[in-house]
Formats: sequence, structure tokens, C-alpha cells
Amino acid sequence: MLEVSQLKKKFIRYNSKRKKEEFLADNDISFQAKEGEIIGILGPNGAGKTTLLRMIAGILEPTSGIIAFDEMNFKSNEIEIKKNIAYLSGNTKIYHSLSTYELLKMCCEIYHVDQSLVESRIQEVTNILNMKEFLYNRIGRLSTGQMQRVNIARCLVHDPKYYIFDEATNGLDIISSQIILNFMKEERKKGKCILYSTHYMEEAENICDRVIMINKGVVIKEGTPDMIKHETGTTNLRDAFFQLIGGNISEK
Repeated sequence: MLEVSQLKKKFIRYNSKRKKEEFLADNDISFQAKEGEIIGILGPNGAGKTTLLRMIAGILEPTSGIIAFDEMNFKSNEIEIKKNIAYLSGNTKIYHSLSTYELLKMCCEIYHVDQSLVESRIQEVTNILNMKEFLYNRIGRLSTGQMQRVNIARCLVHDPKYYIFDEATNGLDIISSQIILNFMKEERKKGKCILYSTHYMEEAENICDRVIMINKGVVIKEGTPDMIKHETGTTNLRDAFFQLIGGNISEK
């Protein structure tokens, strides 16, 4: 289980008068995510979603608060925890000069996948994400959707327990998006825990067990999609979000 407790991240920025000022990108965020759950992190651009996920993935250090995976504090057990997580953002860059196969083999080496299992693991991942037709093609020649599947594949090769996906379907066509969403559903059946950040409310409503709505760096609502719709008197998560913020979105 993932536990996030009173997480804060402070940054310095320049205001309109060109003076430095502190601001909290995320402020006092707490939640739990269990095995076999897809948790949606929802909110507009600038809400604090990416900062939150980068802290959970160990890319950014929190200003304060606690992140624990399976009761292990991230600060004290960073290497062990990172072996069991996979992080993917919508703009993750990968080596264009390598083939899909070469990249996956390199990732197996990085994650110390047993040598006797490397080939079978690559084939398994290839089948899961429907990549057979471009497995030996150079990544630089792939379409945007194919490249994003390769990105997910490199997260999958070491069989992580936790997935952290930040806008994983952003800008993809409907077929590529559906392949990725189906992948998340199948991994949930295997007991994996998935954090899924998106501004596509309809996607989240269809696949998430619970959602955490964030605006201006704070959690404004948490619960199942049905519960949130019921409590806000709306029929979809998009309307529910606007109901909760009074229809006023202000980017940070």
C-alpha cells in the first residue's frame, strides 16, 4: 500500500513586480492507494498533479510530509522502493536511435531482470501492448502512439508493483489511448496499484476505482466517481469538478 501524508512542496517564483516569493505547488496532501486499485489524480493544468507524482516517484524531494510504500519510508528505503515502481509522463524522452527491442533489453539490464527471463519478458510485454509489428524498428521512426506504448513497455519489463502515470494518454489517438487504458485495467487485475493523472475526466470516470481532485495545490474531493457525482448532484466528473470549484479555474 502507498501512503501519502501531509505532503507539501514549496517553490520560489517571481511575482508581477519581479520580486521573489514562495508558493506551495502542493499543500498538505494525504491519501492512500491500495493493491488492485486505479487512483485518478484529476485537475486542470497547474493544479499540482505533476509535482505530486514526481514527489511520489522520488524525482522531487518534498518540502515536508511522508511518502511510504508498504510501510517503508521513501527517504530511508529509496533504492528498494524504486525497484518496485515505474514512472511515466506524457513527455518522457527515449533513445530514438535504438530499436524497441534494444531499449527493452537495456531496461532489463538496468533493473537487473534475471538473464534467463529477459527474452520471455520482452515477448510478454510486446504481446501485452501489441508492439510486435514495430519491435525491431527504430524508435525515432515510430508514431506518437507507438512511442508511448514503448514508453509504457520500458516501465513494465521489471514487473513493478506500483505504476505512476502522468498524462499517459495526452495527445494520443483513440486506438493508442484505448490500448493504454486496457493495459491499466489488466494490471489492476494482477493486483498492481496505479496512480493515473489526467485532465480527461471521462477516461478517469471509466477506469478509476477512486479519484482525487486537486485544484490550486490542495485536494478538494476524494472518493469513487459515483460517490462524488452523487454528493455534488451531477452526472459526470467534469460537472462535479466545476461544481466543487464554483466554476472558477485559476492556474498557478
